[in-house]
Amino acid sequence: MSKSSKKRRSKSSTAQRPNDNVQADSSLAAEEKHSFKPKTPQEKKKAYKEGIIKTAVASFIGIVAGIISYLQFGAGSDPAMRWYALIIVVAVLSFYAMRLVFPALKIRTKEFGFKDWFYVEFIVIVFWLVAWALLLN
Repeated sequence: MSKSSKKRRSKSSTAQRPNDNVQADSSLAAEEKHSFKPKTPQEKKKAYKEGIIKTAVASFIGIVAGIISYLQFGAGSDPAMRWYALIIVVAVLSFYAMRLVFPALKIRTKEFGFKDWFYVEFIVIVFWLVAWALLLN
């Protein structure tokens, strides 16, 4: 091999190394971003307790909404009534009710993300529909 080909090869290999380091640094940053700090047993217990309270409150609000819907609308067979619009009303009212109730129960709503709010609203809607359907039978 000639000296010039050795120089080209060494230059090309060093040119790739910084690129490799950038990729390695970005992959390390991605791993650090997605890595979670392990929870202590006390934190796990507190998170479990908060999860049960969130589910119980959402279930209770849904059942109360189902009872109120039954008392107010009965079977919901009135053609002027749009029962599917009632889903939006129940969701909005329950959202604001939970924003008032959760802090009183020492649940931090500021840490809630979309997934948390979607979960509790889904529970409310399901319990509302089930309670209303059971009362209709």
